[in-house]
Formats: sequence, C-alpha cells, structure tokens
Amino acid sequence: MARAEVITSAKNPLLKDIRRALSRGSLTEDGLCVAETFHLLEEALRSGLQTPVVLAAENVRRVVERHIGNLAGVRLLTVPEEMFQELSATEAAQGVMTLVRPPHWTLEHVLRGISLVVVLDGVQDPGNAGAMVRAAEAFGATGVVFLKGTVSPWNPKTLRASAGSLFRVPMLEGIDSTVLRSALQQGRTDVYVAVPRGGVAVRDADLRRRCAIVIGSEGHGVSEEMRGAGVDLHIPTKGVESLNAGVAAGILLYESWRQRAVL
Repeated sequence: MARAEVITSAKNPLLKDIRRALSRGSLTEDGLCVAETFHLLEEALRSGLQTPVVLAAENVRRVVERHIGNLAGVRLLTVPEEMFQELSATEAAQGVMTLVRPPHWTLEHVLRGISLVVVLDGVQDPGNAGAMVRAAEAFGATGVVFLKGTVSPWNPKTLRASAGSLFRVPMLEGIDSTVLRSALQQGRTDVYVAVPRGGVAVRDADLRRRCAIVIGSEGHGVSEEMRGAGVDLHIPTKGVESLNAGVAAGILLYESWRQRAVL
C-alpha cells in the first residue's frame, strides 16, 4: 500500500471535519461516517464498504497497516498519539478511525418481502439505539427507521453499540412519522407499538406477517403520532414495571424471529 501521510497540525481541515462530525453525531462534509475502534474498521472492510480514509495514531500505525493490507483506494493518515487522544470520542482510544461511505437505502429496501421493521421513535440513548440495530440484524429484521427526534445513527456511541450492524442493516434516518405511517399503510404492514402494559401480549401477537415494531423514548414512550398507528404490544414481566428500551426491542425481535423460523 501507499506510504502513510503524516499530519502534524490540529488545524488540518480533515481533522476539523472529523472533530465536527464526532461532536454533532453526524456525517462528515463528504458524507462519510467516522468509525472508531479496530472492530469497526474490520466490520467496514468485511461489509465491503468504501473506506477512503483511515486515520491512525503513530504508535499503532503498523498494526493498522496490517489490517488494511494492500487494499486499493485507502488513504492512510497518521497523527501523533497525543493529537489522536484529543480527537477521539472514546475514553480508551485504540488509535484508529475509519471514514466509511455508508450504504444508500430506501423505503423499498426497508419494507421488502415479509417485512420486519424496527422503528425508533424519539429514542435518545445512543447505546440503546445501537443495540436495537444490532438486535435487528441478529433476528432478521428487514430494516430500521430512525424517526425525526431520535438520536443520530452516526453518533459515535450509537455506531459502536451497533458493532458494525449499521454497515449492513437497511436503515433510514430523519424520517417524518406521517411519511412512515403512509408507507406502512400502503404496504399493508401491521404496526405494533411497544408499551409497558396493556394491549396484546407479545406471545399472542402474530408476528409472522409484514409488521413494524415501534420503540419509544426511554422517558416518554411512543409519541402520540405513532401511538395511534397500530396495536399496543407488551412483554409480560414479573416484579418490574418496564424494561430498558434496548432489552425490550431485543425480546420483541427474538419472538418475531422465533415465530418466523417455523414458517
């Protein structure tokens, strides 16, 4: 591979762009997501996504070079370790960031076939959001929708919690609830709204059909707009009022997968 380029100034335009993307939980000006950790570097490469830039701390440069190998089109940049630590969004920086071109998805991808869609409605905790995307991939969901008002999928904590699933699961962000409701209705998709109690118990719901499962915010639950879109669905519990949003999504998705596995 080409020799690594060395950056020594914290005012470098690319570093400023990365710093801005990390602080906002957004993509860079070129539409790239900033994936920190060796695991996300490996996941991006495994997923076959374009990775035009890899940024490495000087002390781990050779390790990063071994990961990249002779891949064409990858620009390796190195910075002093102290500069990387200041740039990093993690407490224990591993010394590597990958700029990844995310896949382009549409509603048609998300709603394909006998769809199973996870809808994040105002979820604010990036760890929960990323865990839901991870569970969506694990249990065969056709896609994930981040409605307006939900934490960004490109928040560094969301991306790390997804453990690479955001590179593969069809995902839409910033979708208006009215637009989604219309698409679900046109696609004759059953909508289930996760609630702590009331409605239908998950064991009694038919999740083998085309369906969407709506998970609301940790503090306020599902919005009024989405609450009226479908049937309330709860997970029977003992001794506790409610479950963590990420845990609840995992259970509901597992039950969907279990029912569909016998088809």
